[in-house]
Amino acid sequence: MKLIIATIKPFKLEEVREALTEAGVRGMMVTEIKGFGSQSGHTEIYRGAEYAVNFVPKIKLEIVVPAAMTDQIVETITKTAKTGKIGDGKIFVLDVEQALRVRTGELNEEAL
Repeated sequence: MKLIIATIKPFKLEEVREALTEAGVRGMMVTEIKGFGSQSGHTEIYRGAEYAVNFVPKIKLEIVVPAAMTDQIVETITKTAKTGKIGDGKIFVLDVEQALRVRTGELNEEAL
């Protein structure tokens, strides 16, 4: 099993969720986060005053999938979340040693 962690732009969330559901993802965790990458934030003007926005709002998706689905899910996120502009996000893939569904006691892929 693999844990896919993806950061995306907030307005892409629903589109990415729909694409992942069609690709067979049965669940995910979504968190509103703030961060910065290469762009190191940006400046904005509010009521005539310029100020720095050091952390940009993002959405973090956490999805656990069978290892065989990993490439397909990463590709789906990449295609759907891409705008071609700076700040489109990042995707990380990690190994998952064990998963357990609390309600039923199912383990690993059956727990997904």
